[in-house]
Amino acid sequence: MKRAFLSVYDKTGITQFASGLIDLGFEILSTGGTQRALEQAGLKVTNVSDITGFPECLDGRVKTLHPDIHAGILAMRGNEEHMAQIQKLGVGLIDVVAVNLYPFKATIAQPNVTLEDAIENIDIGGPTMLRAAAKNWQDVASIVDPADYERVLASLKNDGLERELLFDLCVKVFEHTAAYDALIAQYLRARNGGGYPDRLTLTYEKVQDMRYGENPHQSAAFYKEPLDTKGTLAEAEQLWGKELSFNNINDTNGALDCLREFEQTAVVAVKHANPCGVGTADSLYQAYMKAYEADPVSIYGGIVAANETVDKKTAEEMAKIFLEIVIAPEFTEEALKILKTKKNLRILRLKDLTAPVKQSALDIKKPLGGLLVQQCDTALIAGELKTATKLAPTDSQLRDLLFAWKVVKHLKSNAIAVAKDGGTLGLGPGQVSRIWAAQIALQRAGEGAKGAVLASDAFFPFDDCVRLASEHGISAIIQPGGSVRDEDSIKACDELGIAMVLTNMRHFKH
Repeated sequence: MKRAFLSVYDKTGITQFASGLIDLGFEILSTGGTQRALEQAGLKVTNVSDITGFPECLDGRVKTLHPDIHAGILAMRGNEEHMAQIQKLGVGLIDVVAVNLYPFKATIAQPNVTLEDAIENIDIGGPTMLRAAAKNWQDVASIVDPADYERVLASLKNDGLERELLFDLCVKVFEHTAAYDALIAQYLRARNGGGYPDRLTLTYEKVQDMRYGENPHQSAAFYKEPLDTKGTLAEAEQLWGKELSFNNINDTNGALDCLREFEQTAVVAVKHANPCGVGTADSLYQAYMKAYEADPVSIYGGIVAANETVDKKTAEEMAKIFLEIVIAPEFTEEALKILKTKKNLRILRLKDLTAPVKQSALDIKKPLGGLLVQQCDTALIAGELKTATKLAPTDSQLRDLLFAWKVVKHLKSNAIAVAKDGGTLGLGPGQVSRIWAAQIALQRAGEGAKGAVLASDAFFPFDDCVRLASEHGISAIIQPGGSVRDEDSIKACDELGIAMVLTNMRHFKH
């Protein structure tokens, strides 16, 4: 008689699976809650202790860790020595192992979980059983996912388990147990102070396959962290539009990163991972118009993120141009009706859109052959702003300087932002020379640069950007400082009647 061992925390479908196995002539071995559930359904079950001759002990911590169980799983049926030993020892073979694990993830997701509770919910016997069955995959079906019960039953009814199915189940087991152990390691590392360990183990869960990657010939998928993804794209609900692409996710994430900088009503437009227009105002409509008017050309085909409910008036303006994505915490019914007339627009709702980035969040970049890991850039300035020039900024200039600083932080370096009255006028991102970035931003701002402010993501190595800014009528500048030639730029500001403040914190974005 063939035998199956079933012991699952998630009991979805287990009764039907066990019943199907019994109909195929299997003896069912089980323990604890799974055994009780099967017996309550009227199914005949053999307790593992009846096989091992050893009772469960240590509050159930030891049940299956026994040679009579593991030899029955690990014995290679095609190995004559193995089979001779099995027969000599009187061990019965186990042909199917269905196990899912203690809810470690659900346990540590609880707000006040203790270390003791977390440790207690680390499964020991379950992963051991699964790994043993998966190692002997050619002879034993190892099942960690209830969705596979029907596949296994159908295969057993059709002349036995196919090699391809057995190997697929094996792969799923090792992926599952690796993710389980990685989550444990991540949690314990955080409880131990975090840091950058000698061996970094991370796990992510697939959200969806992408339409394609950065280009149509590249495949791609989107994964999320297993815990605490509040306010991230992983929690966004798509209300309208076709599937998302790799670039959609990347660009929308950039828009959200910038949007989180603002407490007041704000709109951020992004194109190719760079903000192309940002606006703040008393109403969402006004904020959107500022973002749009900052660069009506680049916003076309871009991403728009808003931190307030999109209303009818704002939706009517958005619908006048082609946008890839609009993401907001909510939409009025009228706004949705308007936006849904755009068949190629994707509409995303993210209710906790401006939730702060958690302290333990990591910024990860993947060069070939390695991994770069750093803290997320959640800071803004170091200490107090320092006025470096004889002329101090006015209150309105200071507001615009801080606004521009929040924007330039999210432009690819080298970056310059020109802004006034809570809106961007010209942005110069991603240049190999800072003066080129300034030229682009000031040219884009045009006549609007007169009386506006300018922000630079890193220090000025020369005074050329200051002098160029003066030619365009810039009234105040914000930059980190820290160059050995800071005095050149400060003296140029004093000479030209420009106020300059220092943040003592740069924001390179590569």
